[in-house]
Amino acid sequence: MKICVYAICKNEEANVDAWVDSMSEADEIYVLDTGSNDNTVAKLLSKGVNVKSEIINPWRFDVARNKSLELVPPDTDLYVCTDLDERFAKGWRKVLESNYSKEYTRVKYTYNWSFDENGRPATVFYLNKIHNKNYTWTHPVHEVLTALKDEKEIVIDKIILNHYQDYQKSRSNYLPLLELSVKEDPEDDRNVHYLGREYMYYKMHDKCIETLHRHLKLKKATWKDERAASMRYIARSYLELGYEEEAYLWYALAIKEAPYLREAYVEMAYLLYGINKYDEAIENLDKALEIKNKSKSYINENYAWDYHVYDLYAICAYYLNKKDIAKQYNEIAISMNPNDERLINNQLFFDQNAMND
Repeated sequence: MKICVYAICKNEEANVDAWVDSMSEADEIYVLDTGSNDNTVAKLLSKGVNVKSEIINPWRFDVARNKSLELVPPDTDLYVCTDLDERFAKGWRKVLESNYSKEYTRVKYTYNWSFDENGRPATVFYLNKIHNKNYTWTHPVHEVLTALKDEKEIVIDKIILNHYQDYQKSRSNYLPLLELSVKEDPEDDRNVHYLGREYMYYKMHDKCIETLHRHLKLKKATWKDERAASMRYIARSYLELGYEEEAYLWYALAIKEAPYLREAYVEMAYLLYGINKYDEAIENLDKALEIKNKSKSYINENYAWDYHVYDLYAICAYYLNKKDIAKQYNEIAISMNPNDERLINNQLFFDQNAMND
């Protein structure tokens, strides 16, 4: 098979070496540079990458992606879209060739979107940006591959792509592009959800609530995981606005919508902890911990699967005078995050209190 990587970039000089090394298992690499003013283009060219420079004005991610896709020769069998802050685990091509056949149009694989402070994968979900020629990119932001013909997808878990995001980079253009995307296609449930979430990030809580109410009413908004996330974001916004009762009701709705997800139970527990309802908080944490399997969906949030659950459990148990349980759960939290000074100090505090009883 002929396998080609394609990407868009701007001012990614620091990522070039590691990215090209990771992508070098492909036959060829193509990059559309959209206006770098650092050494990105020169470095890419020096490493044998095929580069074209073009300013996209007005900026849209789908236009840029499609122009980068056009750079790839038409005799390519599989097109692999990545960004320069991403790295494949070594051997990805061999795994791809061993599992893929031409009856499939698209490949879904493991994506480690973020890592915790100890370097372990945190937010993990499936990504599907390996495809044949029968696709185009749509939407100005949070762009997606749209099939031009019938599609058939294969899941290859052993292909792993790691994401190392530069949190210093601005995402200020996301909000206006999301507003444009929803204006262009007001019935697109995915981007209405993303727009509401973006309003929450910007602390535009009234707009967040209004937009996510609209998301939940859309006919296409049937994926329970995403619906539950919209309900959680509505609850968060109500909390920020000082309406605890409304937040409680929306967390309860999120739990009812997707009782198999941990996130709403954990956020509800934090709300209850904040109003000193420690018994009820623990009840929700118990329900969260009964859920053992973390699905590979972008909806997953790391706080529901890392030490935070055990940390909060320990604190609530302490306030209920269940000191042995507090010690037990704090020990688990420390085992998951061994360098956290607050957790270590909490354990010393719990030990001292137990000695004084």
